Amino acid sequence: MYKSLCKVLDGERQTVPPVWMMRQAGRYLPEYMAIRKTVGNVLDLCMAPKLAAEVTLQPIRRFGFDAAILFSDILVIPYALGRSVRFETGEGPRLEPLDTPEAMSALHGPANDAALSPIYETIGLVKAALPSETTFLGFCGGPWTVATYMVAGRGTPDQAPARLFAYRHPDAFAHLIDVLVEASTTYLVKQFAAGVDAVQVFDTWAGILPPDEFERWCIAPTERIVAGVRRAVPDARIIGFPRGAGSNLVRYVERLPINAVGLDWMVDLAFARQAIQSRRPVQGNLDPLALRAGGDALDRSVDAIMAALAGRPLIFNLGHGILPDTPIAHVERMLGRVRGNLRG
Repeated sequence: MYKSLCKVLDGERQTVPPVWMMRQAGRYLPEYMAIRKTVGNVLDLCMAPKLAAEVTLQPIRRFGFDAAILFSDILVIPYALGRSVRFETGEGPRLEPLDTPEAMSALHGPANDAALSPIYETIGLVKAALPSETTFLGFCGGPWTVATYMVAGRGTPDQAPARLFAYRHPDAFAHLIDVLVEASTTYLVKQFAAGVDAVQVFDTWAGILPPDEFERWCIAPTERIVAGVRRAVPDARIIGFPRGAGSNLVRYVERLPINAVGLDWMVDLAFARQAIQSRRPVQGNLDPLALRAGGDALDRSVDAIMAALAGRPLIFNLGHGILPDTPIAHVERMLGRVRGNLRG
């Protein structure tokens, strides 16, 4: 069974880099929106295996991406830990804030496995329907990123509530991270058992941390997750994505025995090639706004990434999730450009 993305994660350069997009199953697709209208909110959709499986498969049918990523959300872990989680239309996630040391210290694992069982069912349904050459990706949120939502009860522009809490109450915050590391490790191991080929750890808010805090709250917890997963699944393929990490990426790849690192669109391509790709396969890093813009701007951006990074193991992806108002024709143009159909 030939899966080009798995080959890259094993360190093998592919002549044509495998392609997928973060948030590829989502609001830019009319078929997704048709299903979305039939359910109450995103969490309901995540917990409806037949619908979640259908949504996961939609972009594979339409575009033939080289990987399908499980349709779910990073906040299913707080949900499985007994926290209130809901999604407000147009406003994003809302959680019961965990904003005192006493409340945080009272939080304990393990996560409720029954709460996550629909997700494992979804994985089985997708696995049975996925083309044999398509890699199946699972994922979880990085403990730091998940913790930022749990402390504030919502996303904020700079996640200051969690940053302040970590400075003022480091022991209580460390307890929360410990609980999330344990829950996330078990969650990823069970995703592998259910049928995924690889997983990605999304640390979306890693880039707001200064170096010492990045070491403590991003690198160290992820290192424990990787070690825990590999104890149960020795050959587990793992992608790390510390968005916004900048020069901290060097320490990230030096410390973590991950198979590949995701690059956001702000990472300089020469730096990526010399400092990062010399150590690990890389994934990225097209600006989602360039994809939305289309035309010459898209072509130039795609060609720059290919020229800089395609000489070594590369997974072509966006530098973050696709924007909801991105035209489908632009995705098709991007794929054609990467795969060589539009070279001029």
